[in-house]
This record gives sequence, structure tokens and C-alpha cells, in this order.
Amino acid sequence: MTMKELAKLAGVSPAAVSRYLNGGPLSEEKRRIIRSVIEKTGYQPDPAAQMLRTRSTDIVGLIVPKLDSDSVSRLAAGASEVLAEEGYACQLGVAQDDPEKELSFLQLFQARSAAGAILMGTVLTPALESFLQTTAMPVVVAGQKFKGVPCVYHDDYGAALELTRIVLAKGRCRPVYISAPAQDAAAGQARLRGVRAGLTEAGMDPNLPVEYSNFAVDGGRAAMERLLSRVPDLDAVLCATDRMAFGAMEVLRRAGKRLPQEVSITGIGDNWAGEHIKPHLTTARFYYKTCGETAARLLVEQMTRGERADPVQQTMLSYTIKQRESV
Repeated sequence: MTMKELAKLAGVSPAAVSRYLNGGPLSEEKRRIIRSVIEKTGYQPDPAAQMLRTRSTDIVGLIVPKLDSDSVSRLAAGASEVLAEEGYACQLGVAQDDPEKELSFLQLFQARSAAGAILMGTVLTPALESFLQTTAMPVVVAGQKFKGVPCVYHDDYGAALELTRIVLAKGRCRPVYISAPAQDAAAGQARLRGVRAGLTEAGMDPNLPVEYSNFAVDGGRAAMERLLSRVPDLDAVLCATDRMAFGAMEVLRRAGKRLPQEVSITGIGDNWAGEHIKPHLTTARFYYKTCGETAARLLVEQMTRGERADPVQQTMLSYTIKQRESV
């Protein structure tokens, strides 16, 4: 079946069918009619011909730092569901927490004429910044706030600040902090600023003992061991992520610390395991699936319009504190 024959069955113009297939502007009524005819006939456009016409495919790149992450899976689920509804297929690129690989995947998707890309970014290197500012391929960043780039991100600062307030309200006076890598603007920098702001607000020294960790449980264990050697009488551990907190809790128990009677502990992210370990972990829930959905809708809007919005759209999502037994 040709596009012209499909248009005749739907009672619309071939141009309307073309706009439907290529994500162009079209009334909802015409979209419904064309979709119905496609479902009845099983019509499929020729991918090669479609790419020649539009100079792009119906593939969207989804670049994530790793796979073994609750936040990544929730974000990817939200993004892929929205993109599938809009007729796009996701192609996954796993960067293994390597900024150079993030850039390589973006360049690869651009070379293969992807319709667009969602980057769950980590670090804004000069090379990545240059690519994002000059590429013609629509790109939306999820989970980070990069200047001059369409993005959807979380209130990392606010969540860390509120968790610090909760811990200090329990009378804790010797807190320590396990931080994400310093080059990560969201999990590394914004969350540490939030903790320090909470201490300043309470009239305490904001320069609390800090140890840096990767995003895994073993990183939390190692950082906690270093902090215990530095501050053996610590009474609170604030962690940049839940996984770091899980590792820290193991070390504290082995050291004979009672949780939460002697030591309060918090995480960020609301990993599913936080409700099942003992004591249940106090944390901040970020809406990662909503982040993926919002990023995908923003990308679809860009791909449909064919140009970046002015001003650049940036959306900050809120959070919910899950106060449980660990504080």
C-alpha cells in the first residue's frame, strides 16, 4: 500500500499522512482517523524512504550512566513509554559513568540520523557543552541542569537541606557526609551545598567531615570506614544516595553502633530496598519516572517543531521526604 492509497482510505491528503508519520503538526481528529486506518491495514512506511525525506529516523537515543540503578530504570521506563506512544523507538546507550562515552553515543546517534536523544548526564565537560550547543539533533538532558540546554532535573539542593534539618532536629551534633563524586553537579555538588546550608541555618560549622564515594554500595562502605576512623563518636550520617547509605549501615552495625539510637542515617533517591532493610531508611523520593516522561515530551515537542524553543525550557521537579525509622 502506498501513502497515497492510505490517504484515500482515511479521507485525508497525502501531506496529512506524511505529517502524521513524521511527527509534524496535525489535528487530533486527523491523527485518530489515520491511526485507525493504519491499524486496520497494517500499513508500514519504508524506513529508508522516510529517512531520505526527513533526514532522520524514528529512533531516539537514550543515554544512561549505567543499568544497575533504580533511578535509571524508572527514568528509562517513563521516557520509553511516552516515546512509544508517539511512534518512536528507544535505542539504549550505556556510558558506564564515563563522560567521554556519553559524548561518543551522542555523536553516534547524530551520525545515524536519530530523531533526537535524551541524555541522563553526569558531567558537563567542555567537549559535551560544545556538542550540545552546536548539534542540529534535538537533545534533552535528564537529571542535570546544564546551562543553555533543554533539561528536566530534580531539587537536589532542597532535598538535602530538608533531610539535614530533620536530622539536626533530633539533636544530632556530630554529623558527617558521604558525597557523590565532586564533578557531578547534581548529586555531587548541589546535595553537598544543601547539607552545608542546613548546618549554617542551625548555627553549626558547615564544613562537616566529608568523604567521597562512587554510586555503589561498596563505595558507601569504604567512605563510612574512613569517616569512622576520623570521627569515631559521630552521631549522624547524611548520604548523597540510598545505596551509599546501605553500605554505610553495614559498617556502622559491624562497629557496634545502634541505629537509630546512637546514629541517625539518611539517603536520597528512595531505592525500593530502603523500605525493607532494618531500620527502614529515611530518604527523599525523586520522581525519576516523571522525569523521563517530561524529558520525552519535551524532546517530542522539539522534534515536531524542528527547532529549539526560545527561551530554552528547563523544568525542576520536586521531591517527597520519606521519614522512616533510621532517623
